[in-house]
Amino acid sequence: MTGKIVNLRAKRKQVARDKSRKTADQNSLEFGIPKPQKDQQKAQVSKAARMLDGHKRDV
Repeated sequence: MTGKIVNLRAKRKQVARDKSRKTADQNSLEFGIPKPQKDQQKAQVSKAARMLDGHKRDV
């Protein structure tokens, strides 16, 4: 009947750390794009839109 002794305070802290790490990973995926890269992507999208509009025919 000997089982492993578990310190509940340490276990609670470990669970909190794991939850925090999981939240940080999710935020990193969602908000983790650096600002220069975001600006570059916006510039590429706007340039593509301008090029497309420039090639449209007037009917």
